[in-house]
Amino acid sequence: MALIAMLIGAAACMATGPGRADVERWLVVPGSSSITMRVGTPVGQRTGRFTRWTGDIRFDPDAPRTAHVAIEVEANSLRMDDARLTATAVGAGFLDSGRYPRVAFRLTGLEPAGGSRFTARADITMKGVTQAVVFPATLRNDGRTAQMTGGFSLDRAAFGIGTRGPWNGLIGRQVRVDVSLATRPAA
Repeated sequence: MALIAMLIGAAACMATGPGRADVERWLVVPGSSSITMRVGTPVGQRTGRFTRWTGDIRFDPDAPRTAHVAIEVEANSLRMDDARLTATAVGAGFLDSGRYPRVAFRLTGLEPAGGSRFTARADITMKGVTQAVVFPATLRNDGRTAQMTGGFSLDRAAFGIGTRGPWNGLIGRQVRVDVSLATRPAA
């Protein structure tokens, strides 16, 4: 479930389009970026944060629709708000980071929705399953830095996350993933 969060955030920022090889490469600013998740439980919301991920981002501030974003998240980098839950979240019954070490996010579209708002389309791959997501995103850039924020909900069961044993009935099926991605030109 947390794995979903990391991919979502990165994907919202950019889209694949023709001519992406000509588009400038941008780097993630880790200290100003985050991929987080939250899910409901009988004792309230549980939250987590992915601490290790990389991105291949190509972006033209004058043509955001041509952006390309590919994010790879290390599944075992998820840290839950309760340290005792971290091992369970990255373990075999959930993200299964031993067998599926990475979560992937690929932006497939970025359509203007007025001002700095966009509708982002992305494919998220976890545990060998790929699902499409559509979500609102905000993109602000000044030519030197760009900041994308967005979020979406995923059905953890669609990825085979936490579907066996008592956990399936104890945690919510919808996992909210929020991403804040700060970038700067590579050159």
